[in-house]
Amino acid sequence: MGAFHAYDIRGIYNVDFDKETAYKVGYFLPELLKTDRILVGRDCRVSSQEIHDWLLKGVTDAGADVYDIGLSTTPMVYFGTANYGFGASVQITASHNPAEYNGMKVSMTNALPVGLDNGLGRIKAWIDEGRECIPAAKKGAVREMDIRKDYLEFLLRNKCDYSGLRIAFDLSNGMSVLFARQIFGDSPAYIFDDMDGRFPNHEPNPLVPKNVEALKALVKKTGADIGVIYDGDADRVMFVDEKGEFISPDLMIAVLGHWFLEKKGEKGIVLQDIRSSKAVGEYLVPMGAEMRTWKVGRAFAARKLRDIDGVYGGELAGHYYFRDFFYSDSGLLASILILNVVADMKKKGISVSRLISRVARYRNSGEINFRVEDKSGAMDAVRDHFISCDKPTAMMDFDGYRVEFSDWWFNIRPSNTEPYLRFICEAVSDDLLAEKVNAVEALLSEKFGAVRA
Repeated sequence: MGAFHAYDIRGIYNVDFDKETAYKVGYFLPELLKTDRILVGRDCRVSSQEIHDWLLKGVTDAGADVYDIGLSTTPMVYFGTANYGFGASVQITASHNPAEYNGMKVSMTNALPVGLDNGLGRIKAWIDEGRECIPAAKKGAVREMDIRKDYLEFLLRNKCDYSGLRIAFDLSNGMSVLFARQIFGDSPAYIFDDMDGRFPNHEPNPLVPKNVEALKALVKKTGADIGVIYDGDADRVMFVDEKGEFISPDLMIAVLGHWFLEKKGEKGIVLQDIRSSKAVGEYLVPMGAEMRTWKVGRAFAARKLRDIDGVYGGELAGHYYFRDFFYSDSGLLASILILNVVADMKKKGISVSRLISRVARYRNSGEINFRVEDKSGAMDAVRDHFISCDKPTAMMDFDGYRVEFSDWWFNIRPSNTEPYLRFICEAVSDDLLAEKVNAVEALLSEKFGAVRA
C-alpha cells in the first residue's frame, strides 16, 4: 500500500496500487466522510478510466451515489465540491508524475483536502486489516453531471483584456486543454495542446528544467511577452519571461499582490510556504500584506488559508490558493490573474523580466536534494551548526527548519516519501550563497554520508 501519502493516493499503477485499491477507496469513502453523494472527475491518463470504473463500483456498492463529471482538471473538482455542496469528491490523477503513475486526490466539504492524517490513514488501515466490503442492499446510482459551463463562467469573471499581450502556452498534453482556448482564444501560440495521457512530448512537471525547454524556445520564436506552462492536472502553473528565462514560482506570489492588494484593494493576510523567497514578503508588506508562512502542500496550505481567512497564498511548487476560490488552488485561475497584471504592466512599458527584477533581491540555490537515511539527525546537525556560528533573526520549526540570518536564510526539510532531505537557501550574493551550500554539503557528507540526489 505504498500509494498512500501525506497529501493523496499516488503511485505507479498496478505496482503501488491497483483497481482493487480503487474499489476499496470508493467503498470506504461514504462511511469515512459521512456522505451519500460523491463527486468524481478524472484526468486523461491511460489508466484513469479503469480506476474510475472500479472507484465508482466501490462507491455504489456502499450505497452512495456518484456524480460523474468526466474528464476534468483537479481544480474543477474542487469547484464542483464546494459550489454544489458535496460532502466528498475524488479526482483521479497523478498530477505532474510520469504517465505510468496515477492516483486519487480526495476532498471533503468545502473542498477541504483529505490527507493521511485526517482520513486517508483510516482507509489505508481498513484495507490493511482486510475489512470486508459487503455490497449494500440498495446500491447507489451513477449520475452524469456537466459543470464545465459553470466553471468556465467562474474563471472568465476574473479575466481582463489581453489583446495587447503576446502569450505562449505549453499545455503539457494535460487537462488544461479542456479550457485554455476557451479562456485565452486562438491568438496565443500553443504547443502540446491535445490531451494525451501518455505525455509524448515531455513529462507534465514544469519544475523539471528540461520540460520547459520547448516553451522557452516558443517564447523566443514568437516574441511572446510571457510563456505559460501547466502541469498534468492543471492545479499548478509556471511562467517564462520574454527572454525565455524561467521564473521561480514563489516570486509570482509577489506579482499577484498587484491584483489583490493594489487593483482590488484587498489588504490582508498572504500565505507563503516555508521555502518561499524572503523577497516575497519584502515586496508585499509595503502594499498592505500581512505575511504568514506555513507547511508545504495543499493538505496544509488550503486549510491554513481558510483558518486565517487569507486573501491568497502560493508555493514554490507553483500552487496558488485563493479565498475567492474556496481557499483552493487553480492553475488556470492563477494564470488569468497573473496575465491581468502582466497586461497592465505592459501598458506602462514594464516587461515581465523587469517586473521580476523588482521582486527578486537575493541569489537562490533552488531546491537541492540530499540522499540520507537519518533525516532527523541531519536536519538537527545543519541547524545547530549555523546557529552556533551566528545569531538567527528568525527561526521556524515546522516542516523541517527555516532559519534566517541578516544576509541569508535556509530551509531544510524531509521528503515525505523518499530518503531525501530537501535544502534551499538564499543569500545577498553569489559568493555567500556558494559558501553556505558548500558548507551544508560538506557537513552532510562527512557526518551522514549524504550525497546529492
